[in-house]
Amino acid sequence: MTIWAILPAAGIGRRMGSITPKQYLSLNDATVIESTLRRLLNIVSIKEIVVVLNETDSYWSSLKTSYPKSVRTVIGGDQRYQSVLNGLNSLEEKAEVSDWVLVHDAVRPCVREADIEKLIATLKFHAIGGVLGSPVADTLKEVNEQAEIQRTIDRSNCWSALTPQMFRYGILREALEVVASQGLVVTDEAAAIELLGHVALMVKGKTDNIKITTDADLELAGKILELQQSEAS
Repeated sequence: MTIWAILPAAGIGRRMGSITPKQYLSLNDATVIESTLRRLLNIVSIKEIVVVLNETDSYWSSLKTSYPKSVRTVIGGDQRYQSVLNGLNSLEEKAEVSDWVLVHDAVRPCVREADIEKLIATLKFHAIGGVLGSPVADTLKEVNEQAEIQRTIDRSNCWSALTPQMFRYGILREALEVVASQGLVVTDEAAAIELLGHVALMVKGKTDNIKITTDADLELAGKILELQQSEAS
């Protein structure tokens, strides 16, 4: 079972409103991206990690962490799917179509290694792949452009899609090439897979696998990491 990992890190933090891209903000004893990489590097079944950077990135080279040869960088695109596709293309001469590609957000440093291992074990013999996720706990409301509530959505079959998301190399590359050629908009890899008519699997993960998008998220992530560390000790 050959697994390659792609870490999209080409964002420039528009939503966070920070001069420093959020993946390079300080988080406890490291930066966000360093904390995330620690989790992936502890998964021994991952053969190589491709970190996808913005072409203007001036932060990566200044990181104090020294990474093994199994971590390398490529330049990404304006959209997430373009960055992931660039990462896939960089593996063209190494990866087989049936290999696995694990894509994880650089700003999800709290993902538990046990959840990554669970995802890998669950999908091992799956034809397509799947994603980590969690059942939606809140009541869902659909609103119009004026923020007026139109209806309540049944949440019983609704899940929040997390990362990592893991798919067969050939299928994921084909899906993202279709997205690129048709100018479509997708917010995650699973959406691209769905456009090809494939059915992915949802694998339940812990809800503390949060994505950092605001200052409050950054503070919360620090507390989560401290709690996870205390649980492990």
